[in-house]
Amino acid sequence: MNQLIAIQEITQKIYTLRGVKIMLDRDLADLYGVETKRLKEQVRRNADRFPPDFMFELTNDELANWRSQIATSNGDKMGLRYAPMAFTEQGVAMLSGVLHSKTAIQINVQIMRAFVQLRHLIVDHAGLKRELDALRSETNERFQIVFTVLDQLISDDRSDRKIGFVESK
Repeated sequence: MNQLIAIQEITQKIYTLRGVKIMLDRDLADLYGVETKRLKEQVRRNADRFPPDFMFELTNDELANWRSQIATSNGDKMGLRYAPMAFTEQGVAMLSGVLHSKTAIQINVQIMRAFVQLRHLIVDHAGLKRELDALRSETNERFQIVFTVLDQLISDDRSDRKIGFVESK
């Protein structure tokens, strides 16, 4: 599998929920080539490795919102019959300690690369935003001068001045 394609495929499965980047249990199970049920089983057996900042379950409201986003009438479609587990980057890294297959290790490396790539994109985006804000500020200052002159021209009371040529005597 081409690394670039794999990373792109993985980044499509990284979502933002509660202000953090997460991956859902069903997507991770699919990538690791295991059943979602088995992945959850391993996580529950090793619950101490997954504090709330590593993994959390979606609330009923989050689950209802998620179901409405995928627009399905079948409740168990896409593994959403039960509240999915959401894994942060640290939680995904911790999964490599509970899933011991060679595939799981290789996929974990790819997932970590995808998270790093996303982080670089966010940093690049922030830099671009700063540059755009600076340009906008500079442009606003330049146009402010033009608007000031235009305001002065408009506000000058020129109604008593005659328009046209005046003959000198």
